[in-house]
Amino acid sequence: MTSPMPSTPEPAVLLDLAVATAREAAGLVARGRASAAEGADVKSSPTDVVTAVDRACEELVARRLLDARPDDGLLGEEGGERTGTSGVRWVVDPIDGTTNFVYGLPAYAVSIAAEVDGRSVAGVVLNAATGELWSATAGGGAHLTAPGAEPVRLTGSRPASLGQSLVATGFGYRAEDRRAQAAVVAELLPEVRDIRRHGSSALDLCTVAAGRVDAYYEMHLHRWDHAAGALVAAEAGVVVTGLPGRPFAEPLGIAVAPSVADDFVALLDRLHAT
Repeated sequence: MTSPMPSTPEPAVLLDLAVATAREAAGLVARGRASAAEGADVKSSPTDVVTAVDRACEELVARRLLDARPDDGLLGEEGGERTGTSGVRWVVDPIDGTTNFVYGLPAYAVSIAAEVDGRSVAGVVLNAATGELWSATAGGGAHLTAPGAEPVRLTGSRPASLGQSLVATGFGYRAEDRRAQAAVVAELLPEVRDIRRHGSSALDLCTVAAGRVDAYYEMHLHRWDHAAGALVAAEAGVVVTGLPGRPFAEPLGIAVAPSVADDFVALLDRLHAT
């Protein structure tokens, strides 16, 4: 007789584990900041940096999650991949914003999401430099918890027009990708309030959720880049989408305030077509 499949836990239970793990991991990252540049290596290009702290952080996160839930799967940016049997998979970016981390710019985050059937149901993005913690569960809303403060429900922004919208973006690591992305920005800039470049896709998505920017877009995001942050944005009421007829991040990921979503997506579609 076969044993019954284990029931999937509530998203809030998964979020509690993710938050506790992210807090421990952020402590490791903070302690490693002083020696961040030591032993740094590169991946896809000379500007795509990985550090020993990235690897140590991912090992810590994987160990904590799988000690607590040994039947779960896991996908990590730095090579951690494990097939599970529970129906839950953790998606981990140990330091999203590694270049910021190396340079000491205060925008680098531990990102942890729990997926069920390929869909994020719980996610946390913790800025290790500032202590701000962004969290969400599917159907449960999104919240920001600043150090020493109570959680605040996130509802995004409502700009009156595209011309009044502050837009965040990011760039790839290869020179040919950057050249094409810069051409899009040159055409986009006159159409919006201004452009911001934070250097962490997870935090960019969370800043849209908080209304600190009105929109964000970026090409060629990986699952670990957005699994938690896109859930935070969506649960804040932000439109999380791709180009018309395309899923999010295939190839363009877009998060935008609902009041300008149609205009912003149409503009990006036109600019990327050319």
